Parts: sequence; structure tokens; C-alpha cells
Amino acid sequence: MDAIKFVEDQLLAKKDFPTFRPGDNIVVSYKIVEGDKERIQDFRGDVIKIKGHGSNLMFTVRKTSSGIGVERIFPIVSPNIVDIKVLKRGKVRRAKLYYLRDLVGKKARIKERARVK
Repeated sequence: MDAIKFVEDQLLAKKDFPTFRPGDNIVVSYKIVEGDKERIQDFRGDVIKIKGHGSNLMFTVRKTSSGIGVERIFPIVSPNIVDIKVLKRGKVRRAKLYYLRDLVGKKARIKERARVK
């Protein structure tokens, strides 16, 4: 098992992304290829789930676009992810925030965690 983990770590390029938790509001900048063109698009939303660890880590980001909930799953080692920025730290008491799917409007908001100075 240690040999497999060692090879995975050697093959994957390490990127320095900020640490984030479920409930945090983040912006994920990722590459989109359309034909022969390539552009960077931002996906801004709340982290509702983090799954796995190490090179298998995946996180789900949810946003509301025109009144419709949109979720996107990103693997942390994806070569298409350019940058991740943490905008707000959320105060939540759960690891998986699936209950946000049923909430609308102000009830779907996540309180901001107090910052330590």
C-alpha cells in the first residue's frame, strides 16, 4: 500500500491551494476547452461536501444561478483547476450540507465564522 501511495504522489503535480471546509464560500477557476480555444471560467459557490483524502480528494461546490441550484464536483488533482480562492469562512455544524438543496432565499444562507485576529 505504501508503494502505491508513493507512486501516486510522485506522478501528481502538487498545487498549493488554500485549506477550506464545508460551508466556505469559494471561487474555483478552471480551464474550459472549446474546440481549439481555451479559456478560464470561475465557479463561485459554497462547499457542501469534501470526500476522500490525499490524491483522491474531491469537493462539491453549489451555487444558485437564475433560481436553479447548480452543483459541480471537482477533483483536487485535476489539471484543469487553475486557482481556488476562499472568500468567506462558513459556520456550520455538519460535514455534508445536503440540507441546503431544499432551502431557498435567506434560509439558504450560511453564517460567517468569526475571524481570529
